[in-house]
Amino acid sequence: MRATTRPILAAFLTVLAASTLIATPARAVRDAAPDWQPCADDETAQCSWLEVPVDWDDPHGPSIRVAIARRPATDPADRIGTLVINPGGPGGSGVDFALSSTSFLGPELLRRFDVVGFDPRGVSRSHPIVCSTALLAAGPPIAVDDAWQYDAAVDYNRRLAADCAERTGPLYGHVDTLSVVRDLEALRGALGEKKISFYGASYGTLLGEQYAARYPRRIRALVLDSVVDHSIDVDGFLGGGAAAAQDSFDEFVKWCDRSVECAVHGLDVRGIWNTLLAAARDGMLWDPYVPANRLTVYKLVKVAVESLYDPQWHSLGSYLRDAAGGVPGRRAPDHADVSEHSYPAAFCNDWAVPVTGYAQLRAHLDRAAERAPQMLFSPATLSSVNTCLGWTRGTDNPQTPLPAARTGPVLLVNARHDPATPYAWARNVSAQLGPRAFLLTYEGWGHVAYGRGDCVNAAVDRYLLELRPVTAGASCAAVEPKPAGVGVVLDRSSF
Repeated sequence: MRATTRPILAAFLTVLAASTLIATPARAVRDAAPDWQPCADDETAQCSWLEVPVDWDDPHGPSIRVAIARRPATDPADRIGTLVINPGGPGGSGVDFALSSTSFLGPELLRRFDVVGFDPRGVSRSHPIVCSTALLAAGPPIAVDDAWQYDAAVDYNRRLAADCAERTGPLYGHVDTLSVVRDLEALRGALGEKKISFYGASYGTLLGEQYAARYPRRIRALVLDSVVDHSIDVDGFLGGGAAAAQDSFDEFVKWCDRSVECAVHGLDVRGIWNTLLAAARDGMLWDPYVPANRLTVYKLVKVAVESLYDPQWHSLGSYLRDAAGGVPGRRAPDHADVSEHSYPAAFCNDWAVPVTGYAQLRAHLDRAAERAPQMLFSPATLSSVNTCLGWTRGTDNPQTPLPAARTGPVLLVNARHDPATPYAWARNVSAQLGPRAFLLTYEGWGHVAYGRGDCVNAAVDRYLLELRPVTAGASCAAVEPKPAGVGVVLDRSSF
């Protein structure tokens, strides 16, 4: 694994808060080539704007500016074309990803491709969706445990949506992935490319899937890494996520049983976990590193599952030890008055969640918990569904199976023990895409497979460079995770 991969992975899965911009694009363009200028904080990369309509069904109506960044191929004489990259989220910054691509992509890809990333509409530099930080902080718990909490969640979600829409403007109703697909096609045209290559990670795979379905002749190569299946219903979404989280926790327990590096090696790890769950249910569990933070069941499970993304097995072992022993730690950071909050507007526009009433939600959750006796649920899928409860703004891009691929060969990559996008989702999407889809299985752990070893990296690089996919049934051996910062657990609340 490349030593610098882990900071890049954080960008895949964190919905970004409003912050100081890393790059300042140059100026707006519409139906014209970007006016590239050196990025403000990284002059080795180029930045610009792309102007697109707020509503693609009204192309001459109001417009917004989409921020784009490019790292030109280091060997222009041997350049293949443009590789567009997207880190997922929804809410991840493609501009940040492009600027950081030198520590993620292989050197031969950087040599032969212009690497381009853009902040999707509603995200970061691209007219971000903003909401009241005070209202965000006043939200009810994500977990909904009774009918009163269900009604409170519905009421809060509607008040939050109204606040975000008022602060953001008309764009709030137009941040679904199909709209981003149209933006990507506009970007391709502005770049003057007949075809593009695309690498999408996690939720970014949905953008790749739907772009290829709408514009199959515009795709040269398509890599879908840690695959989102947009054909599944609420049970498939919640249950699949819960099963993936449980599987990854089971792998952590196996590691603790065999490795003296685990801080709870030789102990009953499941027993420790069940004790912590019981304490959280009783309101008697505090975060060992933020002592003022009382841990609910949801927060405790979230800590564990987030640790499994890299995975940070060493950190999780230390966390369980310290949570059981009550070790003091650091304070939580302060927050700004207004925060970026694009996730619900994007996700609820992409996924129909036909849940009406607590009894129906409880039935979904109970079925998911049957597949995850320790984890109970996936924080990512649970929070996604619960933030859409009471959504009344329509779903422009509801779930539907993909058509068979009409592009050239497509490469899918997924870890067998992925805590966020289950391996079963990758198999299902591969089947939908048909004989032109080739699935590479990484037999290890964690979310986002590229960067996890020479085998995966070589297969992805070879495909992008030479359009040679893997053979049917191809796999790469697992690479055991190395220690990260002990006690540090990243906040990852999305895909």
